[in-house]
Amino acid sequence: MTRCLFFVLFCCVTSVSVIYAQTEVLNLDGLEEAVPALVRPESVPVGEQPKADIVSAPEKPRPKATFWFLIQKSGVIGYTIILLSLVAVALIIEYALSIRRAMLLPPGFADEVLKLLLQGQPRAALQKCQNDPSALAQILYAGMSQYEFGWDAVEKSAEAATAEQASRLYRKVEYLNMIGNVAPMLGLLGTVVGMVIAFQGMAESAGYGRAAELAEGIYLALITTVQGLLVAIPCLAAHSLFAGKIASLISETTFIAEQVLQPVKKNLLKNETVRRNG
Repeated sequence: MTRCLFFVLFCCVTSVSVIYAQTEVLNLDGLEEAVPALVRPESVPVGEQPKADIVSAPEKPRPKATFWFLIQKSGVIGYTIILLSLVAVALIIEYALSIRRAMLLPPGFADEVLKLLLQGQPRAALQKCQNDPSALAQILYAGMSQYEFGWDAVEKSAEAATAEQASRLYRKVEYLNMIGNVAPMLGLLGTVVGMVIAFQGMAESAGYGRAAELAEGIYLALITTVQGLLVAIPCLAAHSLFAGKIASLISETTFIAEQVLQPVKKNLLKNETVRRNG
């Protein structure tokens, strides 16, 4: 759990640091083009007073590209991506707390069930498994509930329960994979919409718009792409991490379940042999 929480904290700090670094480098004031003033003519006709220099009116300074400025300029699509990032952080924390060895394989549980089986108390062992919500308990319960139908039925039922537990856990973490795939697509959508708006403004001004204005429009449009990637990369990394952890835990759970069911296997095979010989 400590490693997962550290991973979440690292992803959040990295995302904020990258956005902050981008905002410090990119400055809308740097995109501003200098507007040259009209100079005085070199020669002035006799009898005419020289005209005053015509100086362009000072333009209103544009705000710097700070972190909150970028958030505000991202629009509805940007806010949606931010909402997805909050959901992803909540899911990662929940998975870090629930997908643990102690939750799937309670300490000492396998030994207690095995002890009951060795003492010849299969009903007590079945009752104990029924009252425990862990994956190991559900697999053992599914297998021992088929005790009266022979070992083949016990084995098939335990295998089916194992597959069901694994599928349930994989479906659970699939939400991170979905967010990791949707976030960059939303970012691309925001970028395309922003570029369409930028070029529309250029078209309405009959092509006389300054290059700085076009660059500003494209620059702001790319914000959503950055946001989408910053959300997608940690989500996909966390999904791979949890998927690998699930595979490892399910493999260990299967091995322990087989060890616990060994007394059941011996008794059932022994009864089948006696029944055939009798």
